[in-house]
Amino acid sequence: MLLLCGRAHISIAKLAAALFIGLLPLQVFAQQTLVSVPELQANVTDLTGTLSPEQTAAISQNLHALEERKGTQIAVLIVPTTQPEGIEQYALRVVTQWKLGRRNVDDGTLILVAKNDRRVRIEVGYGLEGVLSDLTTHRIIEEQITPRFKQGDFAGGLEAGINQMTQLIDGEPLPLPTNQRTNLEDDFRQAWPLLLMIAIIFGRLLQRLLGRIPGAITVSVIGGLVVWFTINSLIWG
Repeated sequence: MLLLCGRAHISIAKLAAALFIGLLPLQVFAQQTLVSVPELQANVTDLTGTLSPEQTAAISQNLHALEERKGTQIAVLIVPTTQPEGIEQYALRVVTQWKLGRRNVDDGTLILVAKNDRRVRIEVGYGLEGVLSDLTTHRIIEEQITPRFKQGDFAGGLEAGINQMTQLIDGEPLPLPTNQRTNLEDDFRQAWPLLLMIAIIFGRLLQRLLGRIPGAITVSVIGGLVVWFTINSLIWG
């Protein structure tokens, strides 16, 4: 009896080892067949040929205008399928590789369309989660994007969803884009002689009203705050 049990134990162990070894190639094969993430070369990437060049250009122009105005970066990716991954896992791989949005602001957003899977996902950076919550993005997909997709109007669905997102982002107080900060700083550098004259005149009036030292301190604080809020730069302020 003991001998039979021992043989049975050895057979089961060998069987388990054989199954484990046999499954290894399947695991490697599954990892190798994951849908690859394309390189980020434009804010609209269509790997299915669904959008015409004119439609792609129009959507891209709207996204570029938003980025110039608010600094927020939205990218659109259309793939045939994300299988064997779910759209959520694939979206995370995309945003990890693409690194959308600004550093320390994290205001990037991905609109991912898996055409053959009939799935849409909006992946939002932490900096926009207050305005583009899970509930909000779900409603945008259900009310703006999906109805038009069902009619075969993919460009219209994307434009409607992006327009809704843009309206919400425009109402969100975000740090100014780099180009706008640069323009304001340039304007300030050009206007500083006039501002200096105004500050001197205003300072003398305050000195007469408050005294020399309190007046000077008041002018300095007000001037610094005005510059800070004008060009969003604490150093200049």
